[in-house]
Amino acid sequence: MLTLNPQSSTPLVLQIVAGFRADIEDGSLRPGSKAPSIRQFAHAHNVSVFTVVDAYDRLVAQGYFSSRPHSGFFVKNRPLSVAAVAGDGPNFNFDSMWYLRRIFENRALRLKPGCGWLPGDWLFQDGVRRALRSLATEETELSGYGEPKGYPPLRQLVCEMLAEQEISVPPEQVLLTQGSSQAMDLVARRLIRPGDAVLVDDPGYPNLLFSLRFLGARLIGVPRTPNGYDLAELERLVIEEQPKVFFTQPRLHSPTGSIAQLSHLHRVMQLADKHNFLVVENDIYADLDPEPRPSLASLDQLNRVIYISSFSKTISPNIRVGYVAASPDLLEDLAQLKMISGLTSSEFSERLAHGALTDGRCRKHVKGLRERLAKAHVATASLLLKAGFEIFCEPKAGIFLWARHLALEDSAELAYKAAEQDILLGPGHLFSPDLRTSAWIRFNVIFCDDPAIFSFLEGCTR
Repeated sequence: MLTLNPQSSTPLVLQIVAGFRADIEDGSLRPGSKAPSIRQFAHAHNVSVFTVVDAYDRLVAQGYFSSRPHSGFFVKNRPLSVAAVAGDGPNFNFDSMWYLRRIFENRALRLKPGCGWLPGDWLFQDGVRRALRSLATEETELSGYGEPKGYPPLRQLVCEMLAEQEISVPPEQVLLTQGSSQAMDLVARRLIRPGDAVLVDDPGYPNLLFSLRFLGARLIGVPRTPNGYDLAELERLVIEEQPKVFFTQPRLHSPTGSIAQLSHLHRVMQLADKHNFLVVENDIYADLDPEPRPSLASLDQLNRVIYISSFSKTISPNIRVGYVAASPDLLEDLAQLKMISGLTSSEFSERLAHGALTDGRCRKHVKGLRERLAKAHVATASLLLKAGFEIFCEPKAGIFLWARHLALEDSAELAYKAAEQDILLGPGHLFSPDLRTSAWIRFNVIFCDDPAIFSFLEGCTR
């Protein structure tokens, strides 16, 4: 039976994983034998159910356990040896799906300071309703699948919106997608092959990191700073690793909230030109930025940059409308890949988005949204500082603040405890390219107004 040491500096999750691995490798646990159920193990060792779930998911991802629906976890016949794991130290090759499945999209948790969405009453609900009523009166064509690149009037409108950001692009170079997630997936599948070196923000976007790992990419984290990137480290990594592509979010970055300075954007493009790699710019929070700023795409005009955005943060995530703009040849490839993988996107949703965006009150809504976010940033930052947290940067815009407390070494353990108290937190390791332990936590400023959140945090940091 495994023995855990709560006083050890090694997190309980890692103790459980190491204990099972040792028992499997020395033959104490034979292939095919059933592991204790999650609740049995948690009760026997007096640990959180969430801690055991995380440990078991890591063991599945590493090849030691298999999961059988309605039956439990079993030792696999051919466990992955520790020697076969690449890297100098422990390499826990699991992904963020545990978080996505069990916590991140679990809206049943009452308090959600770690979530990534906006509440319904912050979105353009009235505009969507008006667009829906208008659409219901039109003679909408229900046969066929629509245009492969998406609803033409919306693509034209996207071009006009990009022109306001000094990105010149014709409708033929815009592809509508089912949200920005599909856009990033299409781009990744078009560009990446197993073993390719791929630069990503560190910390970065969990969904993207999971997708790239699934494709077999070799993730190389570029450290974020409050002003953008660690440029010296970026240049070193580019020279040593010769990456094929850099996936990045310069503006109102998730999870840190940082905004890359113009000089940093210029340096990224200089390195891309010199070392011949592409840049994928995820700019989904552009509409939440109160300041007009240049983007990588505006500097490059879609020569090396592939630009991705969506309307999830201003209109509604449920309508699932995003887009990608790229060079002509690459855009045609992406359109073909979109058709192969799922035919066209929903013209109905695209018409609905177009109606909301052309509603006369849309700009007023976005302006009000930015003002509300600025106030929420100030309030949340004040509460975090009062509770003894260090804040990475304070953009006073966007959705997120990135913070840590010196009394906490592993925010994952705190997140498991929080979930048991009906609180969703965003632990830092999920945003790490190599899933290393982190003290940092992502906070959604909109959902941090309940005193119970900070009573919990202060109780855990005394």
